[in-house]
Amino acid sequence: MANSTETTETAPARASWSGKWGFILAAAASAVGLGNLWRFPYLAAKYGGGAFLITYIVLVVTFGFALMMAETALGRMTGQSAIGAFRSFGKKFTIIGILASAVPFIITPYYALIGGWVTKYMASYIVQPAEAIADGEFFGGFILQNAESYLWMFIFIACVVAVVAFGVKRGIERVNKVLMPALIIMAIIISIFALTLPGALDGLAYYLIPDFSKFSAELVVAAMGQMFFSLSLAMGIMITYGSYFSKKEDLEHSVRRIELFDTGIAILAGLMIIPAAVAVQGSGETVASTAGPGLMFGVLPQVFLGFGFAANIIGFLFFALVFFAALTSCISLFETLVSIVDDATNKGRKFAIMVCTVFLVIVATIVNLGYNELLSIDLMYSVFGIGEYQDSQLLDFFDFLSNTIMMPIVALLTCIFVGWIIKPKTLISEVKQSSKFTGEKLFVVMIKYIAPVFVVVILVAYVMNTAGIINL
Repeated sequence: MANSTETTETAPARASWSGKWGFILAAAASAVGLGNLWRFPYLAAKYGGGAFLITYIVLVVTFGFALMMAETALGRMTGQSAIGAFRSFGKKFTIIGILASAVPFIITPYYALIGGWVTKYMASYIVQPAEAIADGEFFGGFILQNAESYLWMFIFIACVVAVVAFGVKRGIERVNKVLMPALIIMAIIISIFALTLPGALDGLAYYLIPDFSKFSAELVVAAMGQMFFSLSLAMGIMITYGSYFSKKEDLEHSVRRIELFDTGIAILAGLMIIPAAVAVQGSGETVASTAGPGLMFGVLPQVFLGFGFAANIIGFLFFALVFFAALTSCISLFETLVSIVDDATNKGRKFAIMVCTVFLVIVATIVNLGYNELLSIDLMYSVFGIGEYQDSQLLDFFDFLSNTIMMPIVALLTCIFVGWIIKPKTLISEVKQSSKFTGEKLFVVMIKYIAPVFVVVILVAYVMNTAGIINL
């Protein structure tokens, strides 16, 4: 690595996790986000339940494993966030780090906006009847015409900034040690309650029993995309979190635990939603036809009405769970921003937090304006020529730019960089500093040959999906 000695001598002591489980819970909390809760159940219901689950799990332990190992090892080896990590091997590679760092700067503002929506719904189930929340006009009235959406967004941002301001150990690690177990417990409670509904066991069978007649190339591509976006890959987060990880801890073991947490929560999300939808609405087709905000804020409040007297309790528990998931994911995104600015300016975390907070508030406000004052602006149509004019908002544009285009490109460049430029042995040596690397051969084959092909498939397929050419 270029200038590695000089960097070690002059850089201030870097923040670090208290131990292996601090890293595992923080990384798992980052990976367990809205994608697990509002897209995974939709895909599982659409693509034959168990057939999709099996495919997803196979991809997580192969494709996902290789990419996550590459990013966390790169971060731990260099002790830097994305820009510094790639630049450590030569200035000409800085562009990869810049692209990776741009992703969280695009995602964090609109993620904070959605976090505000979740916070509003969680609070609404305390003070309003479930029937009012399930009304078809509730969500639209809230985001399109009501200044209240800005208030809830700022409350969510304040929660994120407050946690990150306390630092890696006292803030992020402590919060995740509370929220992750709480999230899992609430998911189990809701799943058990959902399974007590009449007809829910039919939904359970619909979800878990594989329907291999629905197995197709489209299913594999959908599972690849969900896995890729779910694990917080190609956005600098795992490089940043890896840079806080001790060289004495077992990196491979930790990555496997992160995969287990993420996959487990995704499966629990299906258990919460699909059996309940089948019990209340007679089939899983509603879940199979709707993903994203439409599922979370439109379909599910109607499903919760089927719980009768417990509708408000279940609604609150569910959105509290979603709030925890959104909060922990946004914390990891914001921490990545802070780390990037801190590494770039060397003016300390307080300065970096202040700069990133101002940035987040301004850009999130602009994204929110896309649902009211700037509703007439359609960058998806104007820039990419996708859809009909005024058919999408600023959030859709930023989501498409970051998730569909930039993240696959960053992942492809990372695979090429690790697999063919610095060679896998460089990161293998880093992993072996603290433990055996039992997945070494799998890592080499995936990162050099298979993962790049998969990433290209994801890029092409999801651009085609957004353009309406295919339907994933």
